[in-house]
Amino acid sequence: MRQTANRGIISPFPYAAEKFAAARRSLMLPHSAGEARSIAAAFHECLLGLKDIRSEDLDDNASMWVAKIQQMMDVTGIEDPLGVGTWEMKARQLSDADKIELRNSVDELAFWFDRQ
Repeated sequence: MRQTANRGIISPFPYAAEKFAAARRSLMLPHSAGEARSIAAAFHECLLGLKDIRSEDLDDNASMWVAKIQQMMDVTGIEDPLGVGTWEMKARQLSDADKIELRNSVDELAFWFDRQ
């Protein structure tokens, strides 16, 4: 958590809750720009939501959900011959089971951050 001189400790959780709520909305139907682009948008929101979160601020469940999301966001070895972005290319490669796991992890973290 960050600290400021005049206000004390500022929790990163409200921002994370906002970003994960946005990620959750990206994963909802309809996907007017296409499912892969919606998933890539959710990845972006997750990245923003996690930028100020330290692993020691999370409980075991939240840490597990973060790890699952980060694993799915990993674009190591992903090529982008279409020029759509590596996250969109990664999203195109996700199985239905992966998409369900992503949706569930994003949903759980959105609720978790909101409750903190």
